[in-house]
Amino acid sequence: MSRRTPALIAAAVLLPLALTACSTPEGDEPTGNKAAAKSDGFPYTVTNCGVTTTFKAPPKRVVTMNQHVTEIMLELGLTKSLVGTAYLDDKVLPKYEKDYASVPVIAKEYPSYEQVLATNPDFVYGGYASAFAAGDGRGREALKKSGIETRLNTESCAKADTPMETLYEEVREVGRTFGVTDRAESWIKQAKADNAATAEKLKDLKPLPVFVYDSGDKTAFTAGGKGIGNELIKRAGGTNIFADLDKSFGDASWENVVARKPEAIVIYDYGSTTVEQKKKRLLTDPALADVPAIKNKRFAVMPLSDAVLGVRVPAAVEKLAAQLHPAATTP
Repeated sequence: MSRRTPALIAAAVLLPLALTACSTPEGDEPTGNKAAAKSDGFPYTVTNCGVTTTFKAPPKRVVTMNQHVTEIMLELGLTKSLVGTAYLDDKVLPKYEKDYASVPVIAKEYPSYEQVLATNPDFVYGGYASAFAAGDGRGREALKKSGIETRLNTESCAKADTPMETLYEEVREVGRTFGVTDRAESWIKQAKADNAATAEKLKDLKPLPVFVYDSGDKTAFTAGGKGIGNELIKRAGGTNIFADLDKSFGDASWENVVARKPEAIVIYDYGSTTVEQKKKRLLTDPALADVPAIKNKRFAVMPLSDAVLGVRVPAAVEKLAAQLHPAATTP
């Protein structure tokens, strides 16, 4: 999980910068569902993860790195702005397949600095802090010197412990940057309604103790108390047994997994290790035999792309709730 650790965790721990945004008076916002923005609302100034940028007009040639930010762009109808993309964790959602297929994939994982420059971008949008690894030549400062503005998904640097609000603000700021405010606000409105509907179904239920198994053998790589992964569990009617881990992702001892007695295990599905292989590792470990979730074989599965700060989150809450509390969520 090199793209998330140590780079993402380091960003979350060492860059505790408040999520802030300030803009000049917006004037008349773009209307309708046009992905191509008018000049209304510009110049627009925003501070993102410590980098302040003033946009005189929407970026026109964009490279995205990491799936969740690519899907934010596609959801906001900005496909024609994309000149390159890279690094999927799994398949894009079916609703985005046609648009995604029209965008050049410049690298299977992270592109080199030279591959980025070859697309002649004016903006690069990264999902994890590792997207802008200075050691690989893709640092935000280096790109700026090449005349390329950047944005980092704010799960990497947000200070406030309100991940869903951070998601709304992420979509809102991207919408403002590209002059599609109406489209962004429409998504936020629907997301809030979807979250409220799930909360209503679960309001009388006792939360279920949940352990997230991402990966790991000697230790368990799991979801901590920061970030959208923990928020997903809470909103889906669970309690993250490692919510006291002060980061988005981190290692926990198997002894602590046993001691905290999770009643359900959420497996993150991605990469070359299958869900069935992860289940087998857990079910055949003698040290875990007395864990309630293991004894009852109570598992839930989430694609990794559902568990990061992107437009999948509201639907992911509902899907996880259906796995943890099927009786309460079945129509």
